[in-house]
Parts: sequence; C-alpha cells; structure tokens
Amino acid sequence: MNPFAQAFGFLHWIGISHYLNLLLVGFMVRSGLEILSAHPKLYWRDDCSPGSEWLRLSRKKMPADRLWTGADEETAFSSFIALPGRRNLGMGRHWHFFFAIFWILNGLLYVGLLFGTGQWRRLVPTSWGIFPEAARDAWTYLHFHAPPAGHPYNAIQQLTYASVVFVLAPILMLTGAAMSPAVAARFPWYLRLFGGRQPARSIHFLSLVAMVAFTFVHVLLVAVEDFPRNMAWIIHGDYSSERVAVWIGVVGLGAVLVLHVWATLFSLKHRRSVQRWLGWVIEPMRRALLHHVTSRQRYTEDDISPFFRVNGYPPASPEYQRLAERGFIEWRLSVGGLVEAPLELSLADLRALPKQTQITKHHCIQGWSAVGEWAGI
Repeated sequence: MNPFAQAFGFLHWIGISHYLNLLLVGFMVRSGLEILSAHPKLYWRDDCSPGSEWLRLSRKKMPADRLWTGADEETAFSSFIALPGRRNLGMGRHWHFFFAIFWILNGLLYVGLLFGTGQWRRLVPTSWGIFPEAARDAWTYLHFHAPPAGHPYNAIQQLTYASVVFVLAPILMLTGAAMSPAVAARFPWYLRLFGGRQPARSIHFLSLVAMVAFTFVHVLLVAVEDFPRNMAWIIHGDYSSERVAVWIGVVGLGAVLVLHVWATLFSLKHRRSVQRWLGWVIEPMRRALLHHVTSRQRYTEDDISPFFRVNGYPPASPEYQRLAERGFIEWRLSVGGLVEAPLELSLADLRALPKQTQITKHHCIQGWSAVGEWAGI
C-alpha cells in the first residue's frame, strides 16, 4: 500500500465511493426537482392550505373566482435542471427511487469500510477542541486565506465532512421515508417525529439544498486550491502523476455529464420503456418493504383540514350539463352483467342506503396532503 495513502487514508475505495456519490447525488437532485415541480410549494403544516406555504417555486397564482385543481399548480421545470423535466412526475419518481437505492447502498458500504478499516478517525472528531479550531479556520477562510493543513483535514473540514456523512445523509434518508404514504399510514408516530409529512418534506428539501451547497463548495475548493495536486491525491493517494490524475478526473466528470444528457433524452423519448425498466428494480423492493403493512392512522373531526384540493374538473359534456341542471333526477346507476338481480338505482336510492364514513389523510402523489372525511355505501 502507498505509505501516503496508508497514513492519510485516501484509499482507492474512498475515491471510488466519492465518485459514485457525486454521480448518484446529481441524479437524485434532478429527479427530486422533477417531483417537486408537481407541487412546487413547501409547508410547515400538513393541511397545505393555499397561502400557507413558506416557499413557492412557481409564479402561478390560483384564481379566486373559479374552480381550480391540484394539477393546475404543477409547473414544468426545464430538462436542464430536472430529470427528465417537462412535467413527468411518474418518471421523476422512478428515477429518484432507483438512484436512492444505490445511494443508500453506497453510503452503507462507505461507512462500513470506514469503521472496518479504522478510517473513521479521518472524519469523527475525538476532542472538543475541534470547535474553537474550526472557528479559527472559518475566520481564516472568510479572509480568503487557507488555514494550515490538517492530518488529513483541518478542523472545519473534518466537522463539515462528519456532519454530511453522519447527520445530513441520515436526515435525507429519514425524511424521505416519512414522505411515503405507506409509512405514514402504518407508523403515525414516525411522522410525528418531524411534525408531520409536510414538515418532513420541507426538511428534506432544506437538506437537499445543504447537500448541493456542500458539494459545490467542496468541488470548488478542490479546483481553486491546487487542482492538479488535489486530483493526484484523490486518484493515486499521493502527489505523483498529476497530469494523469487530471485527465482521469476530467474524463470522469465528462462521463457524469454524458450520463445526465443520455438519461434525460432517452427518458423523454422512451418514457414507458424507461419506467418499466426502472420498475423492475423499484417494485420488488417496494413490495418487500411495504406490501404487507396495514394502516394504523386515526383522525377525528378536529383534524379535518380547512381546505381540500380537488384533482379533476366536472365533465363538460352536454349530457352532464343537462343532468346537472335537473339535479341529476334522471341519472341512474345500472347494475348488470353477471349478477342474479340486475337493477337501476337513482341518486336518491343511493343516498338512502346505509353509509359508512372514514376520516383519513390523503397523501397526493403530487406532494400535498390534507385530512378529509370520506363516505361510501
């Protein structure tokens, strides 16, 4: 083993996991933006009442003088930032879940190797003195100077890396799980840890912003401090063959860019095929984890949301208009086919039948949620 790599811990598996993390995080950010575009508003309350959002990533304003639906709030994000873009929520969800699986596996393998090889010491602080040291390093950076190098990181670098690996990444995983309707229904206590599904969604977004900011600053510092030297350290574990390391790094980043372009164009051209292929990986995992869970959510009338979005307009056909004008008196529900006693029921007949009601929370695939009372016969 290279003595430098052994001492400073930048082994080849660390470099490979970093590269995979850059690739996977990029895809998750873009597919996450595609999911967000379906309802580009964030809340701290689960009722999602119009005007209660703390962040709105759209210029759309819903009209006050006519009916509007949740689909009207959707905004088409550009394919330059979203995967695949152009209002493809289902595709974005498939890509997001697909890459999330491999991001989690890559992270678990990375952490396992950190502790299995003793490399955890490079990230985990072992003294409270690191905090005043980090403050001094931050002050130095603010004056556009580089603080003294650490072994291998200075104090603020070590704290930042430890926070990303052991705090930020778990928060992304935990809040991501909290947005699952199946998890919310089966484990209501879990959502309460975050204050509800919408607070979890907001925390997830803020954590995403923090991850993007960290990645940007991290890559920027690698580039501006001494790009050839840093790339040699990352690729080789020492400072030899800087030119080769730079070429490897440039080719690797170029490959990431090519994969993003290919995934976007291929997804837009072959939407059904891509969803089906991604589903071969996602669906078995989803069924294994969530297929057998049963709902344990309980809500009362006090929990009913003051506003509940609709996801469709009434029919506009002349037949419907004629029925509506007469109060649906002439409308009939025909029950026929393979039944012993075919019959027709009017709206009044249906209303006279025994009714069952249930108060439950609706988690729309677009991202909003609300509690409502549902009724049926």
